[in-house]
Amino acid sequence: MALAGDEPFSPSVLGTREHWDAAYERELQTFQDIGDTGEIWFGEESMVRIIRWLEKHKVPLNSSVLDIGTGNGVLLVELAKSGYMNLTGIDYSPSAIQLSEKVREKEGMSNIKLKVEDFLAPSAELSGFDICIDKGTFDAVSLDPIDAVGKRKLYVGSLCRVLRPGGFFLITSCNWTKEELLNEFREGFEILEELPTPKFCFGGRIGNSVTALVFQRKKVRPSILDKLD
Repeated sequence: MALAGDEPFSPSVLGTREHWDAAYERELQTFQDIGDTGEIWFGEESMVRIIRWLEKHKVPLNSSVLDIGTGNGVLLVELAKSGYMNLTGIDYSPSAIQLSEKVREKEGMSNIKLKVEDFLAPSAELSGFDICIDKGTFDAVSLDPIDAVGKRKLYVGSLCRVLRPGGFFLITSCNWTKEELLNEFREGFEILEELPTPKFCFGGRIGNSVTALVFQRKKVRPSILDKLD
């Protein structure tokens, strides 16, 4: 849970590229040795929660989906198994993309596109997505020891560039509360729904250890001059 101020979290190795490169190098070696795909961030229920929302709202199967910080790519595999056809995963760790490529090959999901990309400096071809999904990447950005505040702002700016107006952003976080995420994404996004997550009880108070929200990118409203044309 974030505290007040510009620096809500203490810097952590979990916010560094070096940590994730090393982590995915280990997971890649483990996959090559025994076929284990590695950790599923926030557990399998987090993937079920996302897919259930997409199905409930009848999101077309040909919608373009971007998995931000795809890691081992398992979420994309599950989306493909559910019928989604236009899937892209990016990660700034080359080892993560190598691992996700091997998982994709094992599952026979050749239609999944995978790329080494830093979301804070996305390439021009990353644009116009109908759906963007984040399970823990914004959390990691928030822990970067070097200018986490600036990088959070870069993240929001990148999201505005890659997600089309009217598109949906599904975020799962263990660091941020609903109110804090509403504040972080107040520029250009509006909240649609809070998804149910496991609750815990401590000291007579009930809370959530994970926050899952669905935002919609605000549609660009025509100016008065546009209306006069």
